[in-house]
Amino acid sequence: MQSDRELMMRVAEGRMEAFETLVRRHQERAWRIAYHYMGDHDDAEEVAQQAFLNILDAAESYNPSAKFTTYLYRVIANLCIDRTRKRSPHLSDDPPEQDSPTPAPDRRMADRERDRAIRNALDELTDRQRMATVLRYYEDLSYREIAATMDATPKAVERLLARARKALGGKLAEFAEK
Repeated sequence: MQSDRELMMRVAEGRMEAFETLVRRHQERAWRIAYHYMGDHDDAEEVAQQAFLNILDAAESYNPSAKFTTYLYRVIANLCIDRTRKRSPHLSDDPPEQDSPTPAPDRRMADRERDRAIRNALDELTDRQRMATVLRYYEDLSYREIAATMDATPKAVERLLARARKALGGKLAEFAEK
């Protein structure tokens, strides 16, 4: 199996099958990051597609000094932040589809209420706090990986996440007690 870096070098040579491999390999994660940031299925799809188009357009200037995923996350983060700055975020009542069995109606209602509160609380964070939170808690990236994605230091990421946790803690305290 070829590495992402090798595939990007092939994409720079005009090899579209390499690009298709990269898209198939990373499209689900790209969509998930965008969804958790944007809160909307359609917006997440558009951001993920645009991210891959931007990567294809810039393939000739790709510098393999960082991991491809770091490059991809940075493109997605910038698109999400730019998109939300241009308009107010759209809140979604629909969590991503899940493969688990359907919970009881009262549990689904409680889950929807919790998800809506989380979405609202995330939307009140600064752009950088929200992106750091999504990358850390939804995508399980390390501080170092988040720092590389956001062009920051690990210490700055630590501070962003601390401020985000503080802000989220006050807004979501009732759900922590359940």
